[in-house]
Amino acid sequence: MMDSPHLSIKRFVYSSAIAMIHNSLRRFSAPLSIGVMMVGCFFGGCEVIGQTESDTVAKNLNVPLPTIGGAQLWTDLENRAGYRLQRNSVSGHCRVLDPKNIRRGWGSETDALQLLDELCPAPPEPSAKPMAVLIHGLMRTDSSMKSLEKALRADGYDSVIRFGYASTRSGLAESAAALRRVLEGQHRDTQFCFVGHSMGNIVTRHLIGDLQRDGDPAGILPRCRAMVMLGPPNHGAVIAKRLAATGVFGLVAGPGAMELGTGWDEIEANLATPPFPFSVVAGKVEPGPIRNPLVEGDSDFVVGLEEAKLAGAESIHEVPVLHSFLMNDEACQKWTATFLDEHLGESPNDTSVAIAPSE
Repeated sequence: MMDSPHLSIKRFVYSSAIAMIHNSLRRFSAPLSIGVMMVGCFFGGCEVIGQTESDTVAKNLNVPLPTIGGAQLWTDLENRAGYRLQRNSVSGHCRVLDPKNIRRGWGSETDALQLLDELCPAPPEPSAKPMAVLIHGLMRTDSSMKSLEKALRADGYDSVIRFGYASTRSGLAESAAALRRVLEGQHRDTQFCFVGHSMGNIVTRHLIGDLQRDGDPAGILPRCRAMVMLGPPNHGAVIAKRLAATGVFGLVAGPGAMELGTGWDEIEANLATPPFPFSVVAGKVEPGPIRNPLVEGDSDFVVGLEEAKLAGAESIHEVPVLHSFLMNDEACQKWTATFLDEHLGESPNDTSVAIAPSE
């Protein structure tokens, strides 16, 4: 008989905890030892030595403390009704968060999956409207999409996922693979619509290309209804290309940012145009006395208007909004919800078409 989640969580105290405490107290003063232990418990980043990979979670000491949900080090691999299984991009270990971002356990992926199965055995049933999948941009977190989530829920989208990924630590292919896994983990009858911000749109286009190229056994593409791209660098980003020359940009912004810049020619071959209705919302801000010299032509101060356009879009909706605030702008939110609503009943076009480069 399967243990209750409560008992499962209790097993997250590894057998060597007492020995570790004893040795620490012998070598250091008690306050220092306790402080080190508290830091380790909070971050959950220490390596556990077990007989097998599946032993590790059961031997970890977990304190159910609040987290900030992911920041730049964590990528979602599963999302069931708000319970998320995430992987750390530095250490590779996994953790399970509840809908309030409380860490319920950490360790190996195998046992993290077992804990997730016990906390939330199955994905939720499909809601009346498609599941809205929100994908944040570079150097942002899923929290940046909270305002948009609230607006969509008010419009009747009862099922919303804010996909979080380590945008500054991971390449686009890795982020797209994680997004695919999250979608494949949903109910087999769930339909999807997407709203991406900035690089989040390129992650989604990479996912679509992967599904078309490698196969789509879970039938994701036929269940996709619509997408709104907010400030997408659909032709790469001039600003990324120019900043790449500094050398510091790649260290700070990560491999995904470099792929938007100097690596664009290579990454573009893996991208696809959505085979379902989509539109582009592009910022066009009057430059005034301050301009961004790293961006060419009309822009939202980060992505150029021409960079945002993509052949096949139903419309290019221009708005006087800065790049970083597109997803928070009330007018943009209303326009996004309206576009999605207008395509609720539409089926996508042929999802087996070949990948087409941006135009």
